[in-house]
Amino acid sequence: MTTPTYSTTGRQRQVFVPPPVEAAVTVPPPQPPDPPIYREMMRTWTDRGRTVPGRHDPEWARLAEPWRGFGRFSASQAPRGGGR
Repeated sequence: MTTPTYSTTGRQRQVFVPPPVEAAVTVPPPQPPDPPIYREMMRTWTDRGRTVPGRHDPEWARLAEPWRGFGRFSASQAPRGGGR
């Protein structure tokens, strides 16, 4: 929304006035249900232990967590450089 204002020279300026926060909040429409073929595919993937969109994936959570240093891994006992 713009509100006209006038300067001391008499020229008109347009000033942007944002709408109230309450008016800007809208509720999105409800999502339609997934098609049956998609639901069946998700069921099959879940039964086989595969990752499914929108579901918790423990492996991804483990890989994406912050790095905590070398304490979680064991060092190789083999010398570096092939033992030379």
